[in-house]
Amino acid sequence: EVQLVESGGGLVQPGGSLRLSCAASGFRGVVFGELTMHWVRSAPGKGLEWVSSISNGAKSTAYAESVKGRFTISRDNAKNMLYLQMNSLKPEDTAVYYCAKGGFEFDRNWSSRGQGTQVTVSS
Repeated sequence: EVQLVESGGGLVQPGGSLRLSCAASGFRGVVFGELTMHWVRSAPGKGLEWVSSISNGAKSTAYAESVKGRFTISRDNAKNMLYLQMNSLKPEDTAVYYCAKGGFEFDRNWSSRGQGTQVTVSS
């Protein structure tokens, strides 16, 4: 069973930065580097919101309009790691952030996610 473990969340002031990490393991019949990966988030009173995606070879990325230009997704396939660099954070970025496993195609479909890491943006 695939395990996704997020880390790097915390409390940060508006305008600050955080880098989230996701360690992936437990793949069977497929390797991490073959899959599109995503970040999604869940804010209080809101449903899950897609944040960003990265293709298996990292050649393609996509971002929600709300984070474009501020967040950067990346991956290290040799280490089975996914990252999200978040700059110029805003209070509305406050949420639990999850990494999620996609498929072989570069789209927004995902099948499982980790336990999440809390990001709180507040002064």
